[in-house]
Amino acid sequence: MDKYKKLFSNTLIFAIGTFGSKLLVFFLMPLYTNVLTGAEYGISDLLQQSANLLVPLVTFGITDAVIRFGLDRKVRNSEVLTTGLLTLLAGFVLLILCYPLLKLIPGLDGYTTLLCVFVMTSSLRTLFQQFVRAKGHVKLYAVDGILSTALTLLFTIVFLLGFDLGIVGYLSAIVCADACSCLFLIFNGRILQYFHPSYLRGKTTTQEMLRYSIPMIPNTVFWWVTTVSSRYIITAIIGESVNGLYAAAYKWPSAIILISTIFMNAWQMSAISEEKGRARFFTQVFHSLSSLVFIVGSFLILFSKVITKIMVADSYYNSWIYIPILSVATVYSCMVTFLGTVYIVNKKSILSLATTAVGALVNVILSFILISYYGANGAAFAMFASYFVVFLLRAYDTKRFIHMKLGGFRLTVNTLLLLTQAFIMIWEVPYWIPIQVVLTLGMTLLNIGGLLSAIRKILPDRKKASA
Repeated sequence: MDKYKKLFSNTLIFAIGTFGSKLLVFFLMPLYTNVLTGAEYGISDLLQQSANLLVPLVTFGITDAVIRFGLDRKVRNSEVLTTGLLTLLAGFVLLILCYPLLKLIPGLDGYTTLLCVFVMTSSLRTLFQQFVRAKGHVKLYAVDGILSTALTLLFTIVFLLGFDLGIVGYLSAIVCADACSCLFLIFNGRILQYFHPSYLRGKTTTQEMLRYSIPMIPNTVFWWVTTVSSRYIITAIIGESVNGLYAAAYKWPSAIILISTIFMNAWQMSAISEEKGRARFFTQVFHSLSSLVFIVGSFLILFSKVITKIMVADSYYNSWIYIPILSVATVYSCMVTFLGTVYIVNKKSILSLATTAVGALVNVILSFILISYYGANGAAFAMFASYFVVFLLRAYDTKRFIHMKLGGFRLTVNTLLLLTQAFIMIWEVPYWIPIQVVLTLGMTLLNIGGLLSAIRKILPDRKKASA
């Protein structure tokens, strides 16, 4: 199969499995915002983000190595899975030993046990998902996504509406869905048949996987700092209620990340397996992806008020004001993630760590400065600035491995257009509605060529078909 068609086919399958579960987050927002107060939603979000921070620490970043080495035809699948599971087991033991320390963290008191269970189920599910992907079972991955979506919806309704468990119910629904997903993947993917500790001959594979994955621990932590640390700063400086609004607002720009995540699941497989004409392949795919996320970001800014009015409770309506800048930030987040695949292909996780560390530092410094003056929108701009810096660093550095043509002029124009939209929306300048419509139309016309080019790549060749 042509590499572009294969990429599209895998993206479509991953979309079926991923889109439902991610889309569910948006449809559950009316439920969350009506059942939970702003402060409760803010605490729930911080607990979930705290779990997201603990996962890479507990797993030692091994889930990233599972997909990378699992796609390597020179490495046995049994060695990959066995290394992954044994590493997770060691991490779980460490988590239990650190349990007393977790109880001392402000905000976690009363939820520590549930948080640990959340981390364990999330880690296991991620490991099994990555292994299934590495095995090429993309349809099984998609079915698991659909099942997880249905179960999350069911458990959320039962725990929040049926038993009125509040914050505990919010997290328990995710834990139960993840646990069921693990069982589904174990039995249908026949995962445990690949668990053979005796197959770790000379521990060569284990050493290589850990050498690759360990730098991913601080790398993931730094990404967490870039994305989430500002919420702790907002809570400390402004309060939990404002953080609740900010967290709710971030759900909508994360639609851009949703598109990127679906695509990146398929892209990683293609980027690693396709070796011929890599520079051209990477260039064309980046052009199409960046065109798509800029268009989606533009439309999100245009409809930020409408989306918020329809999808959240009235008490959360003011959260719309954070959507514009967050949309710009998430656009660059997607492009940064794409450039990160260059490091994945070349097993240069230490370089990925270095660029991410710079972004995290920029984010923390700017967050402390800007939040004091501009509130939560200062945090949003700090996030954009950090992603922008990382993008520039990676755009320069990755040329050593794959010489992509990123189209600097087009990216500059797109970025200026999107920032103009964001500030016009926030300031609500006179005649902002027609101005926003014109700018969104301009963004679409500027980038539609990149999308049409991608469509032509995946459509059947009429000349060949008629021959």
